[in-house]
Amino acid sequence: MSEDDNEVICPHCKKIFNIDQSGYANILQQVRDVEFEKQLSIRVAKDKDSLKKDIKLASDAAIREKEKEMTKKIIEIGNLKTQLNNMETEKKLAVVETESEFKEKVGNLKTQLNNMETEKKLEIKDAEDVLKEEIRGLNTTIRQRDEEIDAWKNRKLKMSVKEIGEDLEQWCENQFNILRASAFPNAYFEKDNKSLKELGESKGSKGDYIFRESDSNDVEFVSIMFEMKDKMEDTDGKTNNFHLAELDKNRKKKNCEYAVLVSMLELENDLYNNGIVDKSHKYEKMYVVRPQNFITILTVIRNEARKSLGIRNELSVIRAQHWDIENFENDLENFKMKFNKNYDLASRQFLEAIKRIDTSIGEMKKIKEELLKSERNYRLANDKAQDISIKKLTKENPTMKAKFDDIKKSDDDDDDDDDDASPIATLPPQ
Repeated sequence: MSEDDNEVICPHCKKIFNIDQSGYANILQQVRDVEFEKQLSIRVAKDKDSLKKDIKLASDAAIREKEKEMTKKIIEIGNLKTQLNNMETEKKLAVVETESEFKEKVGNLKTQLNNMETEKKLEIKDAEDVLKEEIRGLNTTIRQRDEEIDAWKNRKLKMSVKEIGEDLEQWCENQFNILRASAFPNAYFEKDNKSLKELGESKGSKGDYIFRESDSNDVEFVSIMFEMKDKMEDTDGKTNNFHLAELDKNRKKKNCEYAVLVSMLELENDLYNNGIVDKSHKYEKMYVVRPQNFITILTVIRNEARKSLGIRNELSVIRAQHWDIENFENDLENFKMKFNKNYDLASRQFLEAIKRIDTSIGEMKKIKEELLKSERNYRLANDKAQDISIKKLTKENPTMKAKFDDIKKSDDDDDDDDDDASPIATLPPQ
């Protein structure tokens, strides 16, 4: 292409075209645009390829990283599974070991229980043997007692009623005296020598013996009235129950807490032959025993009473306090009565004084009213006196008016006269 002619050769047909400057510039611009588009397309294509490659590389790297992470996670999961399996194995081993220890302990406990059971059986057997021996001894003792009772019955048949009674009393006293020093050192056990007639009753009777015992503070904690009854089987046939009412009466009169009938009556009655018989359902704290149970019933009653000794002492204190309270209440009532009496007297005197004061107040009010009236009269009189003048006095009296006029004139002429002289003083007598 010539710069002067602005020729353009067609690349396809090889023809030459002449174009002006502006057309050439336009064509050149078009060519440049086409070239630019072409280059741009090429560049974009290259960039796309490069971007695809970069994306693929990044994707491949990410995939590889993910694969690495997945591999790591798989390894960690495998390790955790291994640890879990190890823990499960350890747990099973621990369970097996615990079960083994538990079984061992259970076995030991069973062995101990078996040993204890064996020991208990041996102890029970030994105790049974001892008990059997004691029972044999007791049976022997019972048999001996029975023999003694039979001997007593046989001996009793040969004695009179009076001798039997006296003998039973003496026997009971001897039994007590045997144990007095060791078991009852501070107790009282004597014959009841005072009959009810001596105490003022119309009909007199008495128990045989009275037992009493007190503590170190001299507080009596037990008292028993004993009656001994023994008679021949062929006498009038009075039963044990026949004597209970009289014994209960004697107990109350002698201030005894318990009553015991030591009886050889009704020897064939199994009720009395089998031990201590409680008659409290008919008479308060009443018992019937055979002679061989005399010390037994005495010991039982006395020991039970001793257990309640603390309560009795507390009751004694409470009674004393109650007595003090009663005295206090009595003193308080006396004080209240005397106080009320003095109050009534003082109240009447007070009311009388008030009446007198009221009367005096009434009189004082009257005097006050009279004084107030007098004061008003004095005030009116003073007001009237203050209102008096020479003019008012001479108004209706020409003579006096002339006299005062002369005096006034004389005073005006004589200035040397005494200023203190009173005009009233120079008035001539009326």
